[in-house]
Amino acid sequence: MIDPEQKVAVALTIDVYSASHRSGSAGVKFRNGCGVLDRHEFVAQGEVPSPFAAVVSALRSRFTIEEGAPRTVRRTWLDTFDWRVHRAGLTLEHLTDAGRTELLLSSPSGLRISGESGGSTEPGRADRLGAGPISDRLAPIVGARALLAVAESEGTLRDARLTNQDGKTVVRISVEDGFTATALAPRVTLTPVRGYGREAKRARRLLASVPGFEPTSESRLDAALAAGGRHAGDYTGKVDISLDGSAPASVALAAVLLRILDMLEANVDGVVRDLDTEFLHDLRISVRRTRSGLTLAGDSLPVGLAARFAVEFKWLGDLTTPVRDLDVYLSGLDATIGESGEGEALQPFRRYLARRRRAERRRLLAGLRSRRFATLTGDWRAALLDVSDHSVTDEPTAADLAAARITRGYRRIVKRGSAITSASPAEDLHALRKRCKQLRYLMEYFASLHDPGSHHKVIKELKSLQDCLGRFQDSQIQREAITALADQMAVEQAVPAPTLLAMGKLSAGLESRQRDARGEFAGRFNRFASAKTARMITALPVRAAS
Repeated sequence: MIDPEQKVAVALTIDVYSASHRSGSAGVKFRNGCGVLDRHEFVAQGEVPSPFAAVVSALRSRFTIEEGAPRTVRRTWLDTFDWRVHRAGLTLEHLTDAGRTELLLSSPSGLRISGESGGSTEPGRADRLGAGPISDRLAPIVGARALLAVAESEGTLRDARLTNQDGKTVVRISVEDGFTATALAPRVTLTPVRGYGREAKRARRLLASVPGFEPTSESRLDAALAAGGRHAGDYTGKVDISLDGSAPASVALAAVLLRILDMLEANVDGVVRDLDTEFLHDLRISVRRTRSGLTLAGDSLPVGLAARFAVEFKWLGDLTTPVRDLDVYLSGLDATIGESGEGEALQPFRRYLARRRRAERRRLLAGLRSRRFATLTGDWRAALLDVSDHSVTDEPTAADLAAARITRGYRRIVKRGSAITSASPAEDLHALRKRCKQLRYLMEYFASLHDPGSHHKVIKELKSLQDCLGRFQDSQIQREAITALADQMAVEQAVPAPTLLAMGKLSAGLESRQRDARGEFAGRFNRFASAKTARMITALPVRAAS
């Protein structure tokens, strides 16, 4: 029995084939075969003791109905932590129906691909799904991220067939209700048989005439997420905060840093469980964003606050560096093994890196579980929440702070980059990359105060320069790491000659990549340092006064 106080809804989904999607008809278009599939859903508010009986009663006046036996159905929806499947306009569902399991990939545009599930509701990365169209479609979307359960439901499903006077099936019905452990509404799906669109429309009209039924566009996934207090896209790695340009600079900066702290803490569990390497990557980005804010705008906060926490966030950055570096090495090595055919020769090196990662992870976990980390995040949150109580009336506004610090950051990059020549040491390019990162983070902080068009164009040029500098620095760091690791391997164990030769080839390839990046630098920097980009920087604060 459904509690009437909860006002649980009954969702009725009707899939109707038609030649076109007529205006005024509630539903969503789906391409399927030769026609267009109009999917109609209805919600009946209030208590519905027996949804299947209610639907059958409404339809029996015009159709003969053959009822099927009830069965248990369990649904688990999968996505990455940062909702990459959802952002690609897709839905991935693991379905267990009467003991049979399958994966179903679908989209509002009508895509529907089913495949074997392998029995696991959390298969990990898309490339672990096994060869097939689902893996092929998801792999470039998911990348290194793990597929995780984001919502679940378990209920009773019952099918029925609607037949005409000739005994032919014209519409199929499935009613899902009796959900356990989840406050979901019973859901009824009406699917027409091709060629019987008129009968499907008649079935839809009969259901629409039942008192209390209302159309809805909420999907099964959205309903299951809502029942668990979530919604699709509830985590993002972006600093998605809207600032008031007239607010005190300290209050605005504290709001941004609080948002970044939320993202940092959201990734801790995934790092501890080692679900995928991107959790640590996102955590480190949050640390770098925070450190950049303290360095470039920390003087806007109450006196002494930035200096107090800068030391602790440096500790956290240093704590997370070794594992992240090894993740990058292993990822790059796996890609190289796949491309070069040096798999067997490089396996001893890969095993060595994996052992190093396990050892460094133990140190990382000890740090994340330590009192120091708990004190850092707790005290930092309390300090930021307290900032608004210490703001002063004569301090700069958020718009003033954004314009001044971004302009200064841009000018420093232009000055430092203009001094770099072909003879400049690698350290000069590394220092410039650091400045570029800091400017990128500042622009993320204050994006809501910027003209969107100018902001996008500046970010595009800045990212192009960053990517070039990143390839240069990463290639050098990895090349130096390979040399150091080879020496350590030689000390700790006998290294096969083919492994050393293969590592030498890796190093040579990285050196070539670094040389190419150095050759691209001048052109990318000149575009970023151009008068056009400078004008776009000036145009950023258009929306600051709004």
